[in-house]
Amino acid sequence: MIGAMLYTSLALYGIAIAISAYRIIVGPSLPDRVVALDMIGVMLVSAIAIISVLQGTKAYLEVILILAILAFISTIAFSKYIERGVIIERKRDD
Repeated sequence: MIGAMLYTSLALYGIAIAISAYRIIVGPSLPDRVVALDMIGVMLVSAIAIISVLQGTKAYLEVILILAILAFISTIAFSKYIERGVIIERKRDD
């Protein structure tokens, strides 16, 4: 029973990732695309966690951690880019 629920949730995550990918491609504005990218990151982390439970292994936990950190950092970088137009500010002596 639990296995069927996990496989169903994986299928639903796949559909949600496809919808988010569509929002990234067609999104009306840049903030919509950033939110969709963050959603894909969160859904991938949870889908990998479900796969780890289904396989009964802890091998994917490091992948989950790295993917979550990269998704968080990319969301912060894109948000800073939207806010200011630059990602890294450099002070220049004129």
